[in-house]
Order: sequence, then C-alpha cells, then structure tokens
Amino acid sequence: MLDKLPAVCIIVENLPVPFDRRVWQEARSLRDAGYRVSVISPRGKGYERNYEVCEGIEIYRHGVWEASGAAGYLLEYSWSLTMEFLLTSRVFLKTQFKILQICNPPDLIFLVAVFFKLFGVRLIFDHHDLNPELYEAKLGRRSGILYTLICWAERLTYKAADVSIATNDSYREIALTRGRMDPRRVFTVRSCPDLKDLRVSPTPALKQGKPYLVVYLGVMGQQEGLGLLLEAIEYIVKERRRKDVCFVMIGDGTEKPYLQARCAAMGLDRVVTFTGKLNSAEYAPYLSTADVCVASDPKNLMNDKSTMNKILDYMAYGRPTVLFELTEGRRSAGDAALYARPNDPMDFAEQILKLLNSEPLRRQLGECGRKRIEGRLNWEMEKVAFLAAYAAASNA
Repeated sequence: MLDKLPAVCIIVENLPVPFDRRVWQEARSLRDAGYRVSVISPRGKGYERNYEVCEGIEIYRHGVWEASGAAGYLLEYSWSLTMEFLLTSRVFLKTQFKILQICNPPDLIFLVAVFFKLFGVRLIFDHHDLNPELYEAKLGRRSGILYTLICWAERLTYKAADVSIATNDSYREIALTRGRMDPRRVFTVRSCPDLKDLRVSPTPALKQGKPYLVVYLGVMGQQEGLGLLLEAIEYIVKERRRKDVCFVMIGDGTEKPYLQARCAAMGLDRVVTFTGKLNSAEYAPYLSTADVCVASDPKNLMNDKSTMNKILDYMAYGRPTVLFELTEGRRSAGDAALYARPNDPMDFAEQILKLLNSEPLRRQLGECGRKRIEGRLNWEMEKVAFLAAYAAASNA
C-alpha cells in the first residue's frame, strides 16, 4: 500500500528547511506515511548546502537575499521564482512527483505551479500569511497598484489550487470567501508543536542572577509590535522600579538593528538581551526557564486573524503568556494567558507584573497551556487533517 503513494514536492520561500518547523513537520509526516518527499527552500545560516538528504527527505536550496525598495523586491522575487522553477523541474525529472505543495509568502509561487499542472500535477496551497492584510498593516492603506496586484496573486493562487490548507479557522473562512473554494477542499491544519521534541530542564544561569526572566521568541519585523514591548519594559523597569527581572528577545529580522539601537537609547540594554536567531534546540532552555513569555503583536487585520506560533510554543513549555487581545490569539491560548488592551504598552506591562507578582497564577496559567497542547493543539493530532488534505488532492 505505502509504495503506491506518489512522490510529492514542497516549495517554501521565506525560511530554510528544516529550520521552518511547520514545513519540516509536514515533510516528515508525509515521509512516515509512505510518500517520497522533496523540499525546495532558500539557503540560510546553518543551512547552506545546495542539496542534502536529511532524515530520508531530499532538500534543494537556492540563494536569496533581503531586498528593500520596489526594484529590490522585483529582483528578489524574480530570482527566487526562477530558481524555484529550475529546481522544481529538476525534482520533477527525478521523481515525477504528482502533488506540489506551495507555501506562501509570497503569493507568486503559483506561477511555478501552473506549469506543472499541465502534466497532471495536483496543487496544494499551504496558506501561511495573509498578504493583503500584511500590506495594510505595514503601510496603513488598502489601495494602490501594489495592493491590487497582491490581491490578484492571492485570488489566482486559490484558483490554481486543487486543495487549500488553512492555519486556522479565520484563514479557512478567507479560503471559502475570497478564495471561493469548495469547503470539501479546504483543510484547517494548525502549526502546532510536536510534544516529542519538547522539554528540557531549566537553566538558572539564563536569568543573569535575577529572580525573574521574561522571554520573547519570534520574528523581529515591523508587524510584531516589539517597539510596544520595549515601552512596556521601560515602564516595568523605570516607572515600577522592578530591578529583579531580565528580558530576553530571541529571533532575527529587519527590525532587529533598530530595536537594539532604541533599546540602548532607552537605557534598557542592561536588562534586555538580544540572542539572534536560535533553532528549537537552542531556544528550548530559555522557554524551560522563563517565568513569563510575551507576544506583543499589535491588533490589526493581519494579526487578529493569524495564529502566532510562539504562543503555542510558550504553552507547550508550560509558560504563562501575555498578549494583546486578538481573535486567534485567544482561540489559541484560552485561559492560559493574560490579555492586555489592544496596542496599550502600559496595560501590557501591568499584565506582566501581575504574573511576576503571583507564582500561583503563573503556575495555573502554565499548567492550563500545557494541557491545551497535550489535549488538542499538537502536531500528532493536526497531521491527521494534513494527510487528509493530501488524500483529497490525490483524488481531485
């Protein structure tokens, strides 16, 4: 039975594999189910090889760079699309894959996929980000030629897809409305932790000699609200005179140099540490040691509808979380978090302080979060829907 399953290929552009946890979980689940799996991704730090076989999965990588300005983005996306097409062609000649999965952003990879649909290849769209909402969140407007092109790219991606995978119910609703997809061909597959990969012992030295540690984990971009987090930290340290807590910010992104400079200008560099990008094995000790974890994503159309992976990671490690009141954020965390008024850094700080001041509350929320992960929000359960999506694509 297993040897009759078709070969598949996955394209992801914004993160290298296996660093991209969601795509790597998907690839391993397909391998375990009996598919032959190839993945195309960009190169990145620690993942520089153009080709390698990792855990039985073939990985093809291409170069990429961070662009700025319209001309830079045009060059970046053109280069990536060209390399993705060439590598996909190479994989197709080698494996004759029958299913191609494309992961956004950007919503341009369908241009590669439509060529292979001419050969009977089925297309799965794995919807990671809402690009029209992201554009609006960054630029504050819903107009212009670029916005129109982004909306068209999303529509054409849905039109080309045989099956769509949504990361939460808000994204599924968008697939049904804006994407006009058949509900039978849309599957919700959340980006959940794998319980087998978690938990290490606390590392007290990470607290830098202080009683409390607050941790942020994630991308450092404009839409993550890290400027608001720095304002909250300043309030905690200077207005509330808390000298017994240190803050660690784990991750990388275009905003990191600005955040580091602003942190120094605010006089917070003695209490805030930037670690840079860490893989799961490297950040696990921090999450195992943290007293409080934070997700400072502000409320906007993009964030309100998106599931933040870091929140699920915090819960998996049994850490209490503070976040702004967001629709999908509350659906993820439930009673495992405290919720601040949207985009209010002072209230965000007060929620952190409330947790720092109550060990029983921290323990209660942490245990609640862990139970939510163990009971439902884990990859072992989500992969059932993921494999069902592949079965639907095979029969489309």
